[in-house]
Amino acid sequence: MTLAAVPAAAQRPGDTERGDAGHCARMDRLRVPGAELQETSCLGELTTAGTVSSGHTDQADWAGLTPAGLATPSGVPGIQIDGYFPDTSATNTNHGWKHDSQFVVRLPDRWNGGLVVAGSPGVREQYANDRAIGDWVLSRGYAFAATDKGNTGAAFHRDGDEPGDAIAEWNSRVTQLTRAARAVVAQRYQRPPTRTLATGMSNGGYLVRWQLENHPGLYDGGVDWEGTLWRTEGPHILTFMPPALRAYPAYAAGGEGAERAHRDMLAAGYPAGSEFLWPFHHQVYWDLTQRIYREELDPGFDGPTEAGDPYCTPGTPACDADYDYASRPQQVRDAVAKIALSGRIGKPLITLHGTLDVQLPVSEQSDVYARMVRDTGRGGLFRYYRVEAGTHVDSLFDAFPDRLRPLVPCHRSAFTALEDWLRREEQPPSSRTLPRPGSADTASLLTRCPLG
Repeated sequence: MTLAAVPAAAQRPGDTERGDAGHCARMDRLRVPGAELQETSCLGELTTAGTVSSGHTDQADWAGLTPAGLATPSGVPGIQIDGYFPDTSATNTNHGWKHDSQFVVRLPDRWNGGLVVAGSPGVREQYANDRAIGDWVLSRGYAFAATDKGNTGAAFHRDGDEPGDAIAEWNSRVTQLTRAARAVVAQRYQRPPTRTLATGMSNGGYLVRWQLENHPGLYDGGVDWEGTLWRTEGPHILTFMPPALRAYPAYAAGGEGAERAHRDMLAAGYPAGSEFLWPFHHQVYWDLTQRIYREELDPGFDGPTEAGDPYCTPGTPACDADYDYASRPQQVRDAVAKIALSGRIGKPLITLHGTLDVQLPVSEQSDVYARMVRDTGRGGLFRYYRVEAGTHVDSLFDAFPDRLRPLVPCHRSAFTALEDWLRREEQPPSSRTLPRPGSADTASLLTRCPLG
């Protein structure tokens, strides 16, 4: 165990109701059920205000996910547990462990009785939510647990025995961590959490949906931040990204084909008014995303080639720009079925999604999921907020502060609305599109996002 010399924290209202609530009390007794390895540290600061310098986070995990001007809370001493569950893959190199299914659990001295669990967005590692989510919920007194989902990086598709297995593992790892974190919370504070909330962005939002559909008994509710939608019949990444890969180069080149290419982009779901975001996403996200997720779910498309040919020219053999999900064999749909969502949530869920998201276009993703929830008769458990001018990664707000709106304050508004929904039975505002304030300055956009 790693011990840092820090002063004792005074007990305040809201601390654990029984037992010694002193700084890092009972640290030597904490055991994460099922963990193959754990390292327990007593820290003077659990937020990134301290964990960056102490080495208890990894800035590379959360780089590019939040605006540069996002405030960092501080004053949260407590216990951090890092470790991993048994696993056979080794894509995560954090701590030099070269072992997947890594997790982090943070237990603040001043606890509000709650636990927040998150899975990482994209194919990032366990610290990816530290700035966007972890810092804020810890400052509010929550215990916080996060997982790398069992495989990481652009070669995540190498994990698992069959197509779809790697993504399916993401769900089981979140379930595993939630159960373990609830047990550790009970060890630390001598009582179980009074509420357990799931939250996450992008792939992490997908995990929230899946957990509330399949293991609602583990949670009291969740906040889904632009979650990825997988459904057997589509739409999903493999239906709307190939048209973008085909059309965008012709649009960018100009000339006589540009107008038709622009229409094709809009028809695929990329919203009018988002064109200024297309160059960055074509360069950074679209091609890689299509190839690695297609390799995970349909490795036979390009034969022995692994994850296709980057930026291939349409018309060349096995080019991902020409990928047509509808024409692929049944086993591809069987792979998607392993990870598909149903909309049958069993606990309250709030979803938020930006209208200028060009990684997961809102019309092809959360708009569809909202209909799925309503069609299953679960609309009373659901609220959906479309955030005007929000896009997929908040760091782009720094480049376009006059055109975009960061989603992180909207996530916080949704989270507090969920708290009131659960604690006071106070219904959140009706589902709606949240307009971007016309005269708002950067500071207010970084801190305010009223839902009603």
